Amino acid sequence: MAKLDRRILKTRESLKNAVIELMAEKSFDHITIQDIADRANVNRGTIYLHYQDKFDLLDQLIETHLNELGAMDKWACEMEWTDALVPYFEYFEKNYLFFSAMLASTGVPSSFRTRLLASFMKGFKGEIDRDSERNTDLNDDVILQYSGTAYVGVIEWWIRSGMPYPPRVMAKQIGTLLERSL
Repeated sequence: MAKLDRRILKTRESLKNAVIELMAEKSFDHITIQDIADRANVNRGTIYLHYQDKFDLLDQLIETHLNELGAMDKWACEMEWTDALVPYFEYFEKNYLFFSAMLASTGVPSSFRTRLLASFMKGFKGEIDRDSERNTDLNDDVILQYSGTAYVGVIEWWIRSGMPYPPRVMAKQIGTLLERSL
């Protein structure tokens, strides 16, 4: 596969950063292509060379983050909860502006929370401990919904609260709680 030109990568990164910054300032529904172009310091036509519209730009941005989180699932499942969650919380911290914009938004991007939840529930699916007595009478669907919703809710709280605890502290706390429920 041919490598993308650095100028293209730089332009796409600039456009993605522009939409995230704008979402921190106003509702996605009120952001125009011209707003994005002005913030990214490009012409409107440049946006259309890379994306169909602002929804396509946002969707590709979301997919990138969900794919990166999903890639972590592959090796994190081999670790203890508290160790496995550290890279996730570091990722949320590193991408604070994106997650704060997406989790605080209403309107179109509000579906992001649903997609994030589905992604984590898929990752948790293989983690249910059926050997312990605590889960004997519980349905997998209920366990996954409970654990996934709690995890996403805590991430949302942590980000909206300005990340009051470091990633390692969050990983330890949440890891302990997930060990109890899965």
